[in-house]
Amino acid sequence: MNTIAEVPLLQQLSNAHLDALEEETIFILREVAASFERPALLFSGGKDSLVMLKCAEKAFGAGRIPYPLLMIDTGHNFPEVTEFRDRRARELGAELIVRSVEDSIARGTVRLAHPGESRNAHQSVTLLEAIEEFRFDALIGGARRDEEKARAKERIFSHRDSFGQWQPKAQRPELWTLFNTRLAPGEHFRVFPISNWTELDVWQYIDREAIELPSLYYAHRRQVVERKGLLVPVTELTPPREGETVQEREVRFRTVGDITCTCPVASSAATAADIVAETLTASISERGATRMDDKTSDASMEKRKRDGYF
Repeated sequence: MNTIAEVPLLQQLSNAHLDALEEETIFILREVAASFERPALLFSGGKDSLVMLKCAEKAFGAGRIPYPLLMIDTGHNFPEVTEFRDRRARELGAELIVRSVEDSIARGTVRLAHPGESRNAHQSVTLLEAIEEFRFDALIGGARRDEEKARAKERIFSHRDSFGQWQPKAQRPELWTLFNTRLAPGEHFRVFPISNWTELDVWQYIDREAIELPSLYYAHRRQVVERKGLLVPVTELTPPREGETVQEREVRFRTVGDITCTCPVASSAATAADIVAETLTASISERGATRMDDKTSDASMEKRKRDGYF
């Protein structure tokens, strides 16, 4: 067994940094359990929600997470991810609630402009319906400030009004670790325990804690087409367009979401340690490199968040 002196200094510093982030996340997860009556943890089966789930295990113990897991399913998610999501929830003995955009379409609360339209933005409607159905007063999400400009504006405890809307100019101050959790009837909070983590932190933690992930996160061969600077996966939902050339490339997904707007990146990284090394040299943000729905404008994410998006 190595002594502390034998562990390289950089590794010691990295572990100390991850320990501090983990401690903050566990504190926030416990604060939610203590402060709210009906919280839920948003769980997609993606890497960020799996990191939060690992911290929740450490905060409360396996099989004792005090709030349900909530998934808003577009119906267009990668099957590898939804299968992993269901298995992981069973292993933890956690309650899993799934609400579908398809059901919102059937109710008429979501109307698509055309059958091929991405359902990603429409998750906001289904999420707000789930909040009303279960009377959730806090939703714990895995958003990080380094992902995107609008997410960088968020507080850790982010207030939503009775319409589920976010007002970025009317956020509550967060001094030290004192959080204002007062709510009026019909309001709720979105809570982001890993706000201060970066993509690199997440992968270093996954590597250190040996967290299992869906296979899509690691290098595999897949048919893709190049479109607007992105590699678009060839699927029934995203077929090649006229004039596009289908290629088989070695790729991995930096983030997973709706098939219609989530793209892989070229990579041969087969382990979490490989991805840590790759992330150190990445020059484009995670969402910038992988999300077609963020390409519409610089304010696209902020507009969706104002309307109730994650």
